[in-house]
Amino acid sequence: MSRFAACFEDLPDPRGRNARHPLTSILFIAVAAIVCGAESCTDMADFGVAKKKWLKTIVPLPYGIPSHDTFSTVFRHLDPDAFDAAFRRLTASFAQGLEGVVAIDGKAVRGAYRRAAKATPLHFVNVWAAGPGLVIGQKLAPGRNEVQGALDALALLALEGSIVTADALHCRPDTARAILAAGGDYALALKANQPGLLAQALARIEDADHVESIQIAAETAHDRTETRRASVVAVDDINFPGLQAIGCVETTSRHTNGHLTSHVRYFLLSTTMSPSALIEVVRTHWQIENKLHWVLDVHFREDAARNRKDNGPQNIAFLRKIALNLLRSHPDKASIRRKIKKAGWDDQFLTSLIAHMR
Repeated sequence: MSRFAACFEDLPDPRGRNARHPLTSILFIAVAAIVCGAESCTDMADFGVAKKKWLKTIVPLPYGIPSHDTFSTVFRHLDPDAFDAAFRRLTASFAQGLEGVVAIDGKAVRGAYRRAAKATPLHFVNVWAAGPGLVIGQKLAPGRNEVQGALDALALLALEGSIVTADALHCRPDTARAILAAGGDYALALKANQPGLLAQALARIEDADHVESIQIAAETAHDRTETRRASVVAVDDINFPGLQAIGCVETTSRHTNGHLTSHVRYFLLSTTMSPSALIEVVRTHWQIENKLHWVLDVHFREDAARNRKDNGPQNIAFLRKIALNLLRSHPDKASIRRKIKKAGWDDQFLTSLIAHMR
């Protein structure tokens, strides 16, 4: 608990001087509740009542368990930027360096919309460090502007030793400069939304005297067999910040019904890498979908969350990511689903999860 409290000790309390419950106690109960499957402020209060005996051994509860209204009030009015800073301090207690792939991608919280605005739900940009398997950043996409959200997130991160990956929406000079300024390298998907850049990249690949390429052995999964072939061409005459090479990955899929499909993707690279390394970087990027976004929606039911007032949706999204980082970093080999259930059933296992912050 001392490490947890240290990360949040500078977090401004949005309540008045007459607040009865310590802010760190409220945050701790909320995180522990979400680790055990809580989905709302009412769930947090119910968890507190059910686990009061256990909680009293860890956090001060001078006035008992906070009500669901107290949880709601705190998260609605807590400054999300200050909470973001505390979240990053807490993440540092898990991570031992961020070398490797850091993936950036947007995600809508489909249930977090205001009345008569179902088509424009809350939209976040998430940052996923594939090496340690942790969420290291979250920023609101203002007006659903995912590019600006990514720039805001990158401005707060130190990415030395990392290769930042992102889809074609972020294949822009300002995003490239932000990644380089944070100390990282980039591998940005290049598609037809940048026709000039794509034409130059194709021309450099076609004109190259020698193209180093590698083919990865076929792999069978999801009712198809895939073969990947990659090549990397060094460039020095395309006007794009930090650009050192163009990467190309061709994926050929043979489905069980005999149907054959082929897809070619291009990437801008700020560092020259081997074709096999490019394949690994490109494949690792998709962890943000199946190890973060899918888990948030399936195991934490984020898409179904209806928190929508004030800062509540942002702050509770931070709580889910803290809970996920706790579950991911714990050495128990069970799945996330099983860990959530074990935490709810076994106080000793829950204690070990919370205590695992290094």
